[in-house]
Parts: sequence; structure tokens; C-alpha cells
Amino acid sequence: MSKLTPILASGLLTCSFIVIAQVPPKHYQSFTGFSGLVNTPSAEVLEVGEIDLGYNNQLDYRGTTFADGYNYIFSAGLWQGLEVSGQIAANTMHDNMFRTRALGDSQVRDLSFNAKYQIPFIPEDWFDLAIGGKDIGGAANHYESYFAVASKDWLDFRFSTGISTSKSEIGMMDGVFAGVEWQPLEWFALQLEHDAEAVNAAARVTVPKAWLFDLGTLTLTSRFYSNTDHSDEDTYYGINFSMPLSEQSQRDYQAIKPAPDNADVVAHLSEQGAQPGKPREVANSEPVKVASKAQSNESSSAQEVNISELNTEIRALKQALVADGFENVQVGMNREPVIVVKFENPVFNRNDLDAIGVVLGRVAQYISDDSASYTVQLSKHDIPLLSLSGQVSSYRQFIAEGTSPGVVIRQGMMDVPGGVAWIGDGAVNSPYFKPRLTLGPALSSTYATELGVYDFSLALRADLEIPLWRGAGVNITAQTVVADTENFEAGDIFEARRERNGLERAVFYQTLDLPFGLYNQTQVGFFREYYDYTGIINETAWMSPSGRHKLYNTYGFFDYQDYNEDRDYHVMGYQYHWVEQDISFHLSGGEFWQRDKGMKVETKFWFGDSYVSVYAYDTDVRVAGLSFSIPLTPRKDMAVSEYGQVKGNQAWRHGVGTRIGEDTNALVYKKAYTPETSVSLDRTYFNQGRLSGSYVYANLARLREAYLTYK
Repeated sequence: MSKLTPILASGLLTCSFIVIAQVPPKHYQSFTGFSGLVNTPSAEVLEVGEIDLGYNNQLDYRGTTFADGYNYIFSAGLWQGLEVSGQIAANTMHDNMFRTRALGDSQVRDLSFNAKYQIPFIPEDWFDLAIGGKDIGGAANHYESYFAVASKDWLDFRFSTGISTSKSEIGMMDGVFAGVEWQPLEWFALQLEHDAEAVNAAARVTVPKAWLFDLGTLTLTSRFYSNTDHSDEDTYYGINFSMPLSEQSQRDYQAIKPAPDNADVVAHLSEQGAQPGKPREVANSEPVKVASKAQSNESSSAQEVNISELNTEIRALKQALVADGFENVQVGMNREPVIVVKFENPVFNRNDLDAIGVVLGRVAQYISDDSASYTVQLSKHDIPLLSLSGQVSSYRQFIAEGTSPGVVIRQGMMDVPGGVAWIGDGAVNSPYFKPRLTLGPALSSTYATELGVYDFSLALRADLEIPLWRGAGVNITAQTVVADTENFEAGDIFEARRERNGLERAVFYQTLDLPFGLYNQTQVGFFREYYDYTGIINETAWMSPSGRHKLYNTYGFFDYQDYNEDRDYHVMGYQYHWVEQDISFHLSGGEFWQRDKGMKVETKFWFGDSYVSVYAYDTDVRVAGLSFSIPLTPRKDMAVSEYGQVKGNQAWRHGVGTRIGEDTNALVYKKAYTPETSVSLDRTYFNQGRLSGSYVYANLARLREAYLTYK
């Protein structure tokens, strides 16, 4: 049967449909790792915060032929116009390539990094233009190529054309390429392209998101035609699943104009011994009048009634905050009145921003006096972290209408107003001597090695934390192995990398808040890093008044328990948080755990409480890679009872890297690495580097949404 028959049949079938879509085609993942058609890219890119997991069986065998194989592709839209992806290409999943080479059977198993950027500033009604590259920077670049492509949407068609250069021996993506996409239906599309070597045609069928519990979109692809002379098969297929990385991404909320970031001003005033001004009076307050004695008595009586009402309201507010699961709750007021709230957050472990939003919302909900102002203090184990002040009426209007509230935010300890009377006998719901158990996976893995496409060792890890007193506690980590692939089993090639049963960490920690925005944490105890050590880790960090900048210094000293030897490391670093774009930049350097010296850089693209990062380091090896972090716990965890709390890992990270600038791609293990525990300044106290006034101002809409969701 002629290869043209499927094309004609599909075309006639599609034309027979009555309902025709009049919307631009969706963007699909190509078989080569980009959003595009079959082998060629389009100028479209993934939406910011969208990820795509794909598989197809069209293996490009080192640019010489196409064969039935395995392609695994992970793509992510990191920034406006920027799409990156990682791809594994392999003939087989588990063959030992050392053995197959000895037998004369040459196979491919390759890991590549790809990127595409859509050029901004081109008018929307013109066209889209993008540039990109495949297999960038790594060792053994069999698939290296670079391209520029333009696309134009017209009705339900998309036309793309571009020029590229590549190492392909058969000429694919080495010259001028072009393609057209037609999406007559919301769930169906046809694609036709010329990839500079051959004409290819594919059909796409999309399973609606609503059919998959609104988790994401599933796409099935068939490349049913090609006139290439370099393919072992007539047909290849693929499957893709795309979804947003987070539902709490900054870009998912209605834009609210941020209040002025005056944290630097507040800090300057504090250094001079001055206090921030009182909250502004409400615009509709009554004018002062010269009153008679009777009027004065009536006013005094009304004031007493108001104070009585406030007493009732703040008692209800305190009870509500305790019911929400907050710890160390204190609520008080003075006669101005200023409502003062102190609390700690053990339930919104993904992001302290949600806790702040709920607490401020409760204040606006329970306090009815429009002339009242508030001051709210967030702490952790009695270490003050962030304070927020403002007018209750302004915040109530923010909840009701979404208008910007006048919130003053400062790092560290708040300025407690004078004459505050606290409700009750003090703080309620103490955090101390209550165990908190965190469960999550521990994963060690390798990708695209000569021994297999994917090998892993998986364990279930349990972290037990018990706060003892101000800033202090114990942390015990243990795990049990759940599964190992053959190469990670005892006595096999990756045994040194496998997860192990038993105790991993047992430490005592003490955290101190020091003057001038400094924090210090010391951890002492047992550490297992293949060998058993008794060690000490000391970290000192400085946060700028706005929270955008952080400097830190970490030193660790470890003594072998079974040998008369020791080792240490010393790393210094800097972080800048570009809160408007939710991107953080990290630079660190020094001597690391493996005694390798050098620098490490990383950029984290945040999407709500998840991120995708691009990193690179240069010590005694050069490596670049991708990693991601996702929460493995609900947005709100169970409250801490007298027996404790069980929760998931709020920030589980995994990544993959490859050598760059070398001819070979030997595995790298724990380079540019420092030991750590589940308790640290960044993770436990700094909200993963995001606890700052600048971050709150940039995410005001999430404050409102958190309260409306959990009120």
C-alpha cells in the first residue's frame, strides 16, 4: 500500500467533521525535544510554569538513520519566552553497552540539554521568532544543532519556517526547513513538515484536561508518513503529558499593585532609634468637637463599650488562630487601639506566606473597629522573623475588593506598641517537646549510562524533629530501602551510591538571632556520608532589610568514627531574589565535601512552591544540569497535637547533570556538595529563601487567596 494512502484517508476523515475550530493550534512537543512539529521546531514555546513529560520511539541513531528506540523528554517553560528540555535517547533500556561493544553491536545512550528562546518585542500581529540549540555544551555532542525559526498563526493553521545547522550525516535540520500545522478540532491536529532532509506527516489526538481530573493534558502522536530513505520503520508514535508545575504561581493570581517596599526606610529609622509612624487615621473618622460634660460622659461610655467589644473580639480571634493550628499564639491590644498578634506556623509548611495571609485575614474578620490598627509577628521557635503592620479597615477592604492594603513590613522583631494588655496567661499552644515527623523519598539515580537508561535506589526517609527551647531542638533522620535496580544492589557497580537502611542523621541544633540581620545555627551530632562521622556544622547568614539579598558562610568539621582521620569544608555564598519575576540567583564557592575547590552557580525559577533550576559548577570537574523541587505534602498540613504531627516533605529536590567541555561524560558523584540535614536556616527559618518584605509585597494576591481558601 502506498504511503500516501494514510494521508488521503486522514484528510478525508478530518474534512468530514462538521464542527471546525477557529482557534490557533496548540503547541506540541516534537520528537526531537522542542515544542514544534515532528522533527522541526516552531517559534512557539511552553507557557511559563508549564512542564511536559514525553516519550516517543523514533530514535535518531547518531545522525545516520532512524530506528525503533527510546526517547524520554522533560521540558519546562522557565521564563517568558524561555523553554528548556532534557532528553535521553537510547536503543535499549538495560543492555550493558560494554558487553554489546565487545560483541560488535554498537548502541547509543545519550543525555542532551536543549533550549529555545522566543524573541520579544515583535508585534503580536506580525509573527513569532525563536532561536535555539540542541545538545548544548555537553560531552560527546552527537545531536548538536542550532536554529532560528519564525511562525505565523492564521485561523486554525500555523506556518513555520527556519534555517538550521547540525551534525546529522543524513542532513536532518541542516539547512532550510518548513512546516504547517492544522487543528480543525480542539482535540485533533495534523502536521506536515520538511526537515531539510525529508517530508514527514503526523497526527495528534489530545485527551481533554477535564477527563484527567484537571491535572493536565495527555497527547497521543503518530508520525504516520515520511519519505526518508534512512528509516527502519514506516510509523513512529509518541505520548506526552503536560501540566502546570504549581497552582500557586505568582502569575496565576489577579494582579494587585504592590504597596511601596519601605523595609529599607524602616530599617534606617530603627538604626537611628526612631519608630515608624502610627498607622494613618481612617478617612471618614469623626472630627474633634468641643463637647459638654454630658457629651463627654456619653463618649466615655461609648469608648468603654468599644473596649468591651474589642476584648470579646480579640478573645475570639485568639481562639480562631489556635483552631487554625498555629502555635505560640499571643493576642493583645492597647487603648489606641492597636491589635498585636504573635504566632508560629507549623501547618502551612509549603510557604509561610499562606500562614500570614490567614492570620491577617482573621484579624480583619474578627476586629470590627475601623479605627483599629494591627501588628502581626511571625516567629519560629521564638526566633522573630517578620512583622507586618497596617490598618484593619484597609486590610478588610483588600479582602473584600482586592485593592492594595497599606502594609508595613520589616525583617526580624516588631516594635511592640506601648500599653499592650495580653489576653489570657500568655502564649497558647507551645511548640516545644512535640515531635514532628516528616516522610518522603530518598532517591539516588543515574541516567543514560552504559549500564542502563535509568538505574535507581529508592528509600523511604523519616525526619523526626523535636523543638526543645528557643531556637533549639533535636533532629533524627532514618530510612529504609524500598527498591534497588540491579546495578544498585550490594556488590554491584553502583553500590557506593545506593541508599542504605538505618540512621542517617542524629543532631542537636541551636539557632540564634543576632543584631544587624544576622542569624547563626550550629548543628552537632552523628552524620552518615557513606562512612560514619561525628560532626559539627555552623552556618551564619545575613539578610538585607528588604530580604532580596542574603550572604552566608557555612563551615563543617567531621571526625571519622572508625578511623583516626577528619575532614572539613568551608563554603561562602550569596543569594539575590528577584521577587517581581520570582527568580532567585545563587552563587557559592570554597572547598566542598569531596575536597574539590571551586564555584557553583544556580538560577531557580519559582512557580508557587515549586521551582525548576539551571545550575553549573566548576571544581575539579565541570558540570551543568537541571533540577526541580516540588512539595510532597498538602498546602495545609495537619495541626500539631500533643502527640505530634505527621507531614510530607515540603521541598523534595531531584536533578540530573552532565559534564561539559570534555570529550567524555564519566559520572560525577557529590561534587560541589555539602552535607545537610532537614533543619537549616534556609529551610526552617527563611521559607526557602523567600521570607522577606519584598516577597510579600510581590505576592499580595496570594495573601488574600489563602485566607479566602481556608477561612
